[in-house]
Amino acid sequence: MTQEIIIAGFGGQGVLSMGKILAYSGLMDGKEVTWMPSYGPEQRGGTANVTVILSDDRISSPVLDTYDIVVALNQQSLDKFSPKVKAGGILLYDTSGIHKHPTRTDIKVLPVNAMGATLELGNSKAYNMVVMGALLEAMPHKLPMENVMKGLKKSIPERHHNLLPLNGEAIEKGRSLLSQTT
Repeated sequence: MTQEIIIAGFGGQGVLSMGKILAYSGLMDGKEVTWMPSYGPEQRGGTANVTVILSDDRISSPVLDTYDIVVALNQQSLDKFSPKVKAGGILLYDTSGIHKHPTRTDIKVLPVNAMGATLELGNSKAYNMVVMGALLEAMPHKLPMENVMKGLKKSIPERHHNLLPLNGEAIEKGRSLLSQTT
């Protein structure tokens, strides 16, 4: 089993953090993992993305042209990466701020209102964890929540460990969003 995933959005949306948490979660689950962030001055408002590969086998290269799963958090990322979803793959995107929706019929398209769900939680910093929850629910090969929480704990500084329950709630909120749309 191999899952090749890219998460893309604006700098500051927690894209790289989501990738890091996903990578750690895969390691906790005994998977071979690569984590390859891509950003520059984009980190503060331009586009940023991270490629994560989770596999039962050795990974030959972290560089990919196509993906099993694309997560797009803004229109620029949707435009750039939706054509790169493999036929039969998954495109997950936040509907907030999207004006041109995807039209591909050879992939599974999963729109979620992650921003709206984040506002319901009352903490804008939980946005990336809502998206993470939707991604975890969309993944054909699931990662155990216990490993996700271990990966989250390893990814964030200890001074923020008091936010682990809120992050767990946000992940569950994201999972429920996706189960409502499928």
